Amino acid sequence: MKLSQFRFSLPDEQVALFPPHRTFENEDGTVERIYSRDQSRLMVIHRKRQIIEMYKKDADGNDTDQFLMFRDLVDYFDEGDTFVFNDTKVFPARLFGTKEKTDAQIEVFLLRELNAELRLWDVLVEPARKIRIGNKLFFEEDGPMVAEVIDNTTSRGRTLRFLYDCEHEEFKRELYALGSAPLPRYIVDRRETVAEDMENFQTIYAKNEGAVTAPATGLHFSRELMKMMEIRGFNFAYLTVHCGLGCFDSIEVEDLTKHKMSSEQIVIDESCCQLVNDTKQAGHRVCTVGVSTTRATETTVGTDGLLKPFNGWTNKFIFPPYDFGLANAMIANFYHPESTMMMLTAAFGGYDIVYDAYKLAVENGYQFGCFGDALLILDD
Repeated sequence: MKLSQFRFSLPDEQVALFPPHRTFENEDGTVERIYSRDQSRLMVIHRKRQIIEMYKKDADGNDTDQFLMFRDLVDYFDEGDTFVFNDTKVFPARLFGTKEKTDAQIEVFLLRELNAELRLWDVLVEPARKIRIGNKLFFEEDGPMVAEVIDNTTSRGRTLRFLYDCEHEEFKRELYALGSAPLPRYIVDRRETVAEDMENFQTIYAKNEGAVTAPATGLHFSRELMKMMEIRGFNFAYLTVHCGLGCFDSIEVEDLTKHKMSSEQIVIDESCCQLVNDTKQAGHRVCTVGVSTTRATETTVGTDGLLKPFNGWTNKFIFPPYDFGLANAMIANFYHPESTMMMLTAAFGGYDIVYDAYKLAVENGYQFGCFGDALLILDD
């Protein structure tokens, strides 16, 4: 397929800058937001029947004028079905420092720790033209956190050595205390960060640290919703994909077969495989939550249609047409035009009906992006 086939016009006001919330203005003029993870809208695609659902039904099965909400997804599953979640944990990867001598402000985006003993980190810097090998960056006024640039890796990439003499765990605590939530650029360029961002940009089941962006679809799941799912007899399986920034890389080629995805680390253990495979062999649904989870399961599924344990990296790029080997249901967000996430969604649901769903979403004011509304795709 071609890049241009995933192009559409997305109004700025339909890019969600905050999670679902209600806003209150206090007497002093300050604004307070009450967040509700599971109160986004939900659209449902039945890919075999080629039906799109947007509205709740009345007692006679007819559409009402009320949009489906994310919590309504429980009505589309049965006892014994399994949801596969990505339990990666986002760390506060965005820091701001000053360059020695010039005091120029530099944004430093932590990607991953390369060597704990030497305090080496792979980072992105902005503006990159100002940062060269040998430069020092200071992260606190008169504070101890200092880093030296020791290598150029890409046009914006650098290797930093933090000059901080203490135990590693103390160093990590101090480093993270200086950081903020690594919200996507399309959010931070349009609003200031707030105290709740780090909590809101983290799934409630996050466990294994290593992501620099959240597995966005998982952000919809509240504790109340997951308790409701548990009561209904749904199973929860967990794998780990340390989500990187590759999903936000712009695609520079019209022919999608020529695009190269950045690699992400995957860990899938035996217990996850056992639960997922037992579910599938019993004839129940396996629903992957988010494109990162779906990409991981498609990386490791065998020719027998069963999930295999895995600990490694993947640069798998999924776009239509593609035959999926494991899941028979998927939940995704509504994503930006020409994004790799939209392409995987279209591959799972079928290009034509997913594109129609996106057009309906734009026409009906759905929200897009990591804090946006959700799309459930069922194999019926």
